[in-house]
Amino acid sequence: MQSWITDTMSWPCPLCGGAREFVQPPCVDGHTEDGGECPEWACADCGTAMLIGVALVAAAPVQQRQVA
Repeated sequence: MQSWITDTMSWPCPLCGGAREFVQPPCVDGHTEDGGECPEWACADCGTAMLIGVALVAAAPVQQRQVA
C-alpha cells in the first residue's frame, strides 16, 4: 500500500491546543512544479488545515487625494 503523505512536521494546532504532527499530502495545486514548497498542511489528529510559509499578497492600489 502506498502512503499519500509526503512530509510531516510538528506545529502548534489551534484546535487541539498544543503541538501536533502536521502532514503534507501531495500538492495538486502546482505549488511544487517549479521546485517550490507547498504551503498546505493538515493536523494529523483533527484535520485542521493551515497554510504555512510565505504568502505573496497583492497590495491594494494607493489612491491619491487632490486638494482643491
